[in-house]
Amino acid sequence: MASINLIEAFQDFKEAENIDRPTMMKVVEDVFKTLLRKKYGSDENFDVIVNAEKGDLEIMRRRTIVENGAVEDPLAQIAYNEAVKIEPDYEVGEDLYEEIEILDFGRRAILAAKQTLASRIGDLKKNVLVKKYSERIGDIISAEVYQVWKKEILLLDEEGNELILPKSEQIPQDYFKKGESIRAVVRKVDMKNNSPVIILSRTSPSFLAKLLEIEVPEIFDGLIVIKKIVREPGERAKVAVESYDDRIDPVGACVGMKGSRIHGIVRELKNENIDVINWTNNIQLLMQRSLTPSKITSMDIDSEKLHANVYLKPDQVSLAIGRKGVNIKLAQELTGYSIDVFRDNEGETSEFDIDLDEFSDEIETWVIDELKRIGCDTAHSVLDLTVEELERRTDLEKETIEEVRRVLKEEFEKE
Repeated sequence: MASINLIEAFQDFKEAENIDRPTMMKVVEDVFKTLLRKKYGSDENFDVIVNAEKGDLEIMRRRTIVENGAVEDPLAQIAYNEAVKIEPDYEVGEDLYEEIEILDFGRRAILAAKQTLASRIGDLKKNVLVKKYSERIGDIISAEVYQVWKKEILLLDEEGNELILPKSEQIPQDYFKKGESIRAVVRKVDMKNNSPVIILSRTSPSFLAKLLEIEVPEIFDGLIVIKKIVREPGERAKVAVESYDDRIDPVGACVGMKGSRIHGIVRELKNENIDVINWTNNIQLLMQRSLTPSKITSMDIDSEKLHANVYLKPDQVSLAIGRKGVNIKLAQELTGYSIDVFRDNEGETSEFDIDLDEFSDEIETWVIDELKRIGCDTAHSVLDLTVEELERRTDLEKETIEEVRRVLKEEFEKE
């Protein structure tokens, strides 16, 4: 029975198709040679013959026939009178081969060998899995949802390997049910408790890059290059592209006729707005494009401090900042510059304005930060907006807004 179990373990090993044959044979040989060393003290005169096709093996013992009474090494030699009992035709000086039955090792030794073999199989399968997915980091794969938990989703690939999609790597609007097939990019391969953990992602910029590569043949062929991608998953993404062929419009190629190419990607990303812009080394032009859909009036750029002051008409400020400040945040990530947005009050007669930071002794810092978030950096920019408008665009209470306006007005009345 024990020998059957051992053969079954070996057959499991044979069925692990991803393991190459030489490795498989070497591991099986090592396990059985360990058994031989434990029983006989050495494995020098034993041959382990592995049949990888059938999932079977045999162990042959090799000894030289010597004169009766001349045996010096019982492991390597056998007396003539013992040899003829096995086969009468043997003569002194010949090699005698005999098969060792697996049952001869004893039940406990066989069970231990089975466990060792199963463990080595498991380790090799893990190594194969790690190697396979380490080479696919950054690639899109499809997998089936097997179990949905609060903090992560367990998926199975086509070979039944377990993959993990953590909550942090899911788009906020993602909702999956068991049995559903989903696409994600391989983010990394970790080892946890000596087991490989393959982490997938749907929020990584590389996921969007690969989706574009699938939808846009020019990117796949290398005619258009994605220079940079920045994302706020589920909200907005900005993709800077450049064409190596003057005849190809990179933005038009990515968007497609009437948005045909980009629509499929937008649906996959749960209606994430995607701005595709032409990449340029001219930072002013790149800044202007990165703040799409707003139109910039003018800007001051400090290349040393990587800072830009951008001036826009009042109706363009909210477009530049975007919902929850996403647009300006992505523009900063794309350009690598910190950006401050100002209203361009051209034609207005006010002689001076006061920076909101000057009121930090009377107005709480978090309130000032909230006003800055919507582009109100100065006293006039706050007073130019109605209480209702400020309440709608910020997270401030009406009473707080009225108090801020009162403080600002008093400052100008003193003048």
